[in-house]
Amino acid sequence: MSTIIRKIRASVLLAGVFFATNSFAQEVPLLEGVTTRAENNPTVEEGKYKKDAPWVIGMSSFGVNANTWTVQVAHEAQAAADNDKRITKFILLDAGFDQKKQVADIEDLIAQKVDAIIVQPVTSTSANASIEKAVAAGIPVVLHTGRIESEAYTTEIQGGAEHFGKVMGDFLVKELGGKGNIWVLRGLAGHPEDTNRYNGLKQSLEGTEIKIAAEEHGDWQYDKAKKVCETLYLSDPNVDGIWSSGADMTRACVDVFKQFGSPIPPISGEGNNGFFGQWIADGFKSISSEYSPAQGAAGIRAAVALLEGKALHKHYDYNPPGWDLEKVKKYYRDDLSANVWWPSELSEEQLKEFYAKQ
Repeated sequence: MSTIIRKIRASVLLAGVFFATNSFAQEVPLLEGVTTRAENNPTVEEGKYKKDAPWVIGMSSFGVNANTWTVQVAHEAQAAADNDKRITKFILLDAGFDQKKQVADIEDLIAQKVDAIIVQPVTSTSANASIEKAVAAGIPVVLHTGRIESEAYTTEIQGGAEHFGKVMGDFLVKELGGKGNIWVLRGLAGHPEDTNRYNGLKQSLEGTEIKIAAEEHGDWQYDKAKKVCETLYLSDPNVDGIWSSGADMTRACVDVFKQFGSPIPPISGEGNNGFFGQWIADGFKSISSEYSPAQGAAGIRAAVALLEGKALHKHYDYNPPGWDLEKVKKYYRDDLSANVWWPSELSEEQLKEFYAKQ
């Protein structure tokens, strides 16, 4: 097993030291870098959802095959469920970006009388009514990878999307000295993560002379983003920097500039092995916002904690700092494909099974 994987596992086991707690909520190691929200953060009553094992846990994904990151989230969640012998069945349902399908999926899980439900919402409103039905039926609901407009869920673990976008935006503001034109590559239109990451960028640009020369949705996918970047380049290649909402899109744009033999402008990235390899090899200016696919495992741990009868906070935030090139070099794996994301909790055997280079 690699040194990096050992370090990740050790940090997960010790992650309780990163949690701010009060006299009511208990320390639960959900994910390294996660903290309790400081204000307006009620506590889920201790013992409210306590239930004897064995347990069946369901999960409604907004789209398992949205990109390589969402595929790994599913792997991470499944691995965490497999590692807890009290979970006898883990049911993962894929909404495929369809709001109606997500509603039907959650109601199907309720009908199956699962013990807890994890939800990654398609949109900020798509799952609201179904979540309310689940909680009314006595089923705790854990939310992650997208905020919703309802407070009906039991607890949430949210990567701070504005924070994520602002880490990238602040990098570009610094590199460009507060002036210049940028391209903006957004994710899936209508998804709360896309909207809120973009809001983080806008916070960074306030008071600067940086202008958004072009703005397109690449859906967090390599192939679509490559077509977008090719079109933008052929229209006007003179861009000072690129804000990319996801690493698969970053990789695509880097490849476009290399394809045309042009210098790569400062461009934001994310914890993707393929992007890490590009950055190390080509030495362009970048930053990597952290958004671990192990949020899938964290959702499982939160559901288990509730079923154990532990008192959790309603809101947990995941706002880690960006990674520089030196940290990236410690995680990059040349023996694995471009499709693995860091940091991960998958075992060395699982990493090789899913992501070994063919």
